[in-house]
Amino acid sequence: MASPKHWRTRLIFWLGALAIGVVSAAFASLADKAFELFSMISEGSGWHQWAPLVLTPLGFVLCAWLADRYFPGSQGSGIPQCIATRHLRDEDHRNGYLAMKIVFGKVGLTLIGLVCGASIGREGPTVQIGAALMLLAGRIGGMAHARGLILAGSAAGIAAAFNTPLAGVVFAIEEMSRSYQARTNGVVLSTVIIAGIASLAIVGNYTYFGVSHATAAFPGDWPLVITCGVVGGLLGGAFSKLVITITHRIRRWRHVGHGTRVIVVAGLAGFTLAAIGVATGGLTFGTGYAQARSAVEGASLPATFFLAKFIATIASTVSGIPGGLFAPSLAVGAGLGSTLGLVFGASASLAAVLGMAGYFAGVVQAPMTAFVIIVEMTGNHSNVVPVMAASMIGYGVSRMVSPVPLYHALSRLFFADALRKRRANHAEHGEHVPHGHAA
Repeated sequence: MASPKHWRTRLIFWLGALAIGVVSAAFASLADKAFELFSMISEGSGWHQWAPLVLTPLGFVLCAWLADRYFPGSQGSGIPQCIATRHLRDEDHRNGYLAMKIVFGKVGLTLIGLVCGASIGREGPTVQIGAALMLLAGRIGGMAHARGLILAGSAAGIAAAFNTPLAGVVFAIEEMSRSYQARTNGVVLSTVIIAGIASLAIVGNYTYFGVSHATAAFPGDWPLVITCGVVGGLLGGAFSKLVITITHRIRRWRHVGHGTRVIVVAGLAGFTLAAIGVATGGLTFGTGYAQARSAVEGASLPATFFLAKFIATIASTVSGIPGGLFAPSLAVGAGLGSTLGLVFGASASLAAVLGMAGYFAGVVQAPMTAFVIIVEMTGNHSNVVPVMAASMIGYGVSRMVSPVPLYHALSRLFFADALRKRRANHAEHGEHVPHGHAA
């Protein structure tokens, strides 16, 4: 029979998992309202259509400055931070990326970014939030295995954000840990289930991008499957390579006088996004959810949408503001598929789904996560093999363009920052830290 202490620990763990589902649902609702506010400001004629040229750069500057000054570690997606913390042994340094202060900053600044029209999503931030909540629950409940709790919270964040429980589990295995340990499987599964139940209780059961009934016929549609994989992989790999390269160069450039240069980078990125958004009639602002959903449901997107959204997402990603890549990347993939569908004369819905699979797998280089999440988000289980094929081709091609996966390349920067802070702290006390020693 379990002791009262054991049941107390379990109860705190369950409450932590429930909190992830509740916070995820609330965050989703607030994110929708934030972008609705931007749409109210920017839509229409007259000065409204030009408002983003001022609002977006100023909003980016504010977000980047607040993140750098008050919420360091909140920048970007949040997934690289979670990967980095799984390799940090020092609790203080884990807290630097997964503290409640970071959670509040992540939510607030992501919402400000969406109010300014940033091409970002809430799903990556939900991963960081989920990991932080589970780590807090573990600390309160006296639970060990911080790495397992971070993994479980990250998986639950994906599952609750997209209503994709299977994708949450696969994401934990493939992207976060790159391996699977039997001792953490129960923690991951139970956290995903409890967080999913909480989210479903609030928002109900739904498919994120609606429902697609289009299925690739063999052999007629397989040239499209292969092309979506190849082109999606090339473009996704190019995105990863560009983001990694630009991020490294910006970090070196900001090393001296970083406060002012943070503002310069954010302002330039914000103006780039605003100019593209105004030129495309507002299509590239925000998560891209509406455009991706319409493509999945059978509407063709403008032929150049995917390229404009691609550039807008790069600008948002390297700007230094908090925000995720999942939803914008899926929108780019849907736009790419829509364009290729016009070339092949194929079903717009089928082409959009295959484009999402090829491009998204190319960006994250996690093909299992890509095809599981897309099948779950579109409710089309009869299209598993073609989506799987496009994902695997996209992954393989992307690896040739960008050998290091995007999130893992970015996680090394956060790990290095934590190690640098540790060295500085030890130097203040006259202690020595061996080079390369894990934080």
